[in-house]
Amino acid sequence: MKLKNIILAVIFALVSYMGTSQEGLPIYTDYLTDNYYLIHPSMAGIANCAKVRLTARQQWFGQDDAPKLLTLSMNGRLGDSPSAIGGILYADKNGYHSQKGAYFTYAHHLMFSRSEVDLNMLSFGLSAGFIQYQLDETTFLFDGGDPAISGTVQSATNFNVDFGFSYHFLDFYLHGTVKNMLKNNGVNTGIGAQNGIAVTDNLRRYLFSVGNVFSKYGSEWSYEPSIMFQYRDGTKEATIDINAKVYKQMEFGKLWGGLSYRNSFDGAEYFTGTNTVSSQKLQQITPILGVNYNEFMFAYNYTYQTNSIVFTNGGFHQLTLGYNFNCRRERYDCECPAVN
Repeated sequence: MKLKNIILAVIFALVSYMGTSQEGLPIYTDYLTDNYYLIHPSMAGIANCAKVRLTARQQWFGQDDAPKLLTLSMNGRLGDSPSAIGGILYADKNGYHSQKGAYFTYAHHLMFSRSEVDLNMLSFGLSAGFIQYQLDETTFLFDGGDPAISGTVQSATNFNVDFGFSYHFLDFYLHGTVKNMLKNNGVNTGIGAQNGIAVTDNLRRYLFSVGNVFSKYGSEWSYEPSIMFQYRDGTKEATIDINAKVYKQMEFGKLWGGLSYRNSFDGAEYFTGTNTVSSQKLQQITPILGVNYNEFMFAYNYTYQTNSIVFTNGGFHQLTLGYNFNCRRERYDCECPAVN
């Protein structure tokens, strides 16, 4: 591969992942590890247990300053009321860029069931939080000649709001969320605008998830196909996740696994060795393995990018640890792992 092709591949990879990691909490496939609350605030307190989830994600092992993400989330009901609260802390680093954030969530769940056996519930959730963005320029070549480089650690703090809804009917579910609803003045005035760099102030993102759990009566096996669609308003980019999970009920809890395929509707053009223009779209495959052992949960997923032009052949590893507490009895006669 010629040098210019390598450079173009690096640019494509960095744009794909920096665009994701610098727009609030990045959206990977960790929501599939029993953690839909990370992307949909209406899922706070949806389950019969309060939940704590810790995730650690590392991309491109062996590469300096490779992207990494840590998240800690907790959510649960307020007693026997229909209200619930939750919170998310996260730290995301991508080369010289990094961000830290904290969200607080309030959710409310409306029951339409004739009894506690039939699940028919509409939920609303609102998250508000602060995000601190940083750009470390201390190792940049700085002689005062470039006004865009200060030679310091630049930072800005931004406040934003997410709002979403969820609907559960028996084994079916539907989620919709608008993330980063407010104008992102903190980024513009803090890092970009003071140097005359145009940074979008519209980080609004729309997320839609739909799925269903299938099983035979009395069977220990259940199957969950689902789809997650996301659209970035500012850049007009769209991606879709096509997911499939399988569960096996055990005496100690549950074993489960799955596969997720992410495809972008938008691509990037690059020159091949014959000086012809080709294009490719972001494509990822993620296998997932998990186990629920009594009150504990452990999951691992590995994301592999299937594009022909990539930054590195190394994949992205993620571990999730979870703990459930204040559990109530399973009230609904349904195969609904996010609720029961």
